[in-house]
Amino acid sequence: MKGQKNFIFALIFALIVAIFAVINVDPVEVNYLFGSGQAPLVLVILGSVLMGGLIAGTFGMVRLYKLQREKRTLEQQLKQYELEQTHHSSTVDTSDEEQRSKESEPSKNS
Repeated sequence: MKGQKNFIFALIFALIVAIFAVINVDPVEVNYLFGSGQAPLVLVILGSVLMGGLIAGTFGMVRLYKLQREKRTLEQQLKQYELEQTHHSSTVDTSDEEQRSKESEPSKNS
């Protein structure tokens, strides 16, 4: 449901940007680091939105990758702790059984 809601919001945002860009078709001067030039405002708007989306998406993907790696590490640690716990509990159970058998032997002799 959350994914569908985000997709609908993204479509609405894209539609608003597209309408805004199509309305503004006048040529404008764009200053680059190495010079300047004329470009239609529609291309400047769409290019800016595209670059902003790519930059935000890249940061999001890096964060997602880090979280997945952390999750994998934590899952491995959890498995290791569970194995240690089962080993520890089986050792405790075995020693408990040995102690019970030792305690029951003297009562048989009485």
